[in-house]
Amino acid sequence: MSTIANIPFDLLQPILVHLPDRRHLSAAALVSRAFNRAVTPLLYRRLDSQVKRNILHHPSATLLKRPELAQYVWHVTETGAVQNLRQVIPQITEDIVAALRLCTNLTSATWVDDTLTPEANFLPILEVLMTLPLRELTIHTQYDPGERVWARLNTIQGIRRLSVWSLEWGPPRVLQGWADLLSSSLTHLELGRCAGVPATILISVFMKLPLLQELCLKGAPSAAIPAIIACLPNLIALDTEYLGSGNYHPPLTPLPRLQRLRVQTGSVDIDGPQKLWTWMRILLPHQQTLKSFTLNAFAVHGQITIPRPFIVNLTGRHGKSLQDFAVGVAQLTLETVSYMCSTCPQLATFECSVASPDVDSIAKAIEAGHNLRTLTLHVSWIPDDSVDLPPQFEKYLGPTAMYAGFSYLASEGKATRFTEEHARALMLQTRLRSIGIGDQSYTGRWVRRDCFSKVTQDVGKEGNVVLEVVGDLSV
Repeated sequence: MSTIANIPFDLLQPILVHLPDRRHLSAAALVSRAFNRAVTPLLYRRLDSQVKRNILHHPSATLLKRPELAQYVWHVTETGAVQNLRQVIPQITEDIVAALRLCTNLTSATWVDDTLTPEANFLPILEVLMTLPLRELTIHTQYDPGERVWARLNTIQGIRRLSVWSLEWGPPRVLQGWADLLSSSLTHLELGRCAGVPATILISVFMKLPLLQELCLKGAPSAAIPAIIACLPNLIALDTEYLGSGNYHPPLTPLPRLQRLRVQTGSVDIDGPQKLWTWMRILLPHQQTLKSFTLNAFAVHGQITIPRPFIVNLTGRHGKSLQDFAVGVAQLTLETVSYMCSTCPQLATFECSVASPDVDSIAKAIEAGHNLRTLTLHVSWIPDDSVDLPPQFEKYLGPTAMYAGFSYLASEGKATRFTEEHARALMLQTRLRSIGIGDQSYTGRWVRRDCFSKVTQDVGKEGNVVLEVVGDLSV
């Protein structure tokens, strides 16, 4: 007879790694000696330091007492706020450095510092990190870490993932002098502050990073983005900003075949920033490569409306490959939503803003989205004199129109409310499992009937399972 006690050890860790957080891992470690042996490396794989209510929570004390645990550490997060406790714990820096030296298998590190002295705080940590087999490095500071830190950073080789965000003071850091050493390894890069850096310097840097696959670039001149990514033949993901039109010569080399594009922009014009739509089309010249499109756009006056010609062009080029489409509060018409659902057969995630008279009209608009899993709509409810229920819902809900009791016209001074029953009906007729409409959000999953405590109707039962629909209490 198979029991927990005799599960082979080499199977335990691949199972336990799916536990969601440290609390569950800690509980699993108490089950048995075998579980403890399997869970311990997972508990110490990622260690974070933090200060809460002036109380230090740092793993260095544990590692110094039990140095054998350091071999399991793959990632650490250190914070400059810890250094503010030197008056209370004078040896804090020495303890952190000593503990870090024990982590000989460390491959990833994050430094977060919002103090005024990032250079003094980070240098002792950096000296140790340079002796370890580091492959991923994240530096997020309020102020520039300083010349001495950058002089040391510019000697590090072998980094595959790099993120640099310094919000204030000091010159923008765009890897001048470091790119040569990273050219044979760097595949993922985030540069959070490029404002003021000439396009020619950015291009000269990126020409040395041909292996880049994912790039997050903030503050770079928008007109130069096509020329920048033309230097990166392996790029598949771009996260950038549109800061307005400008003049820059178009690249002579082909642009990479982007699979994911994220653009952030803002405007005082509800039609969107000038030339934004043309600029994004330029970044996506290939056919059927784009899988994910995200636009974070806002207008000072009203909501940005995405022009239909842009949608037609996007779906014409990438309709067969597009899986995720999220444009936040940018507005589409219900007709355009329906058009996208019918022309993008792989669409799984959809987010936008719409104006609709009722939930019924939304259901009609998405009925062609056969692969939709997640739907998020920011809805402006508008008056309308007629609401027709799609006939496919009637077999589950009987002859009474489901939405008749819940949809109230705006002209009557009442808000349309998206309810659990609306969500259940949509989930039963589609593959949707997460729906957010207006200020209501619901998730659904199939569960065993004996595990579902509040089945009050036959809707959603199939064999020995029932569709459980749960509202998001945080909304």
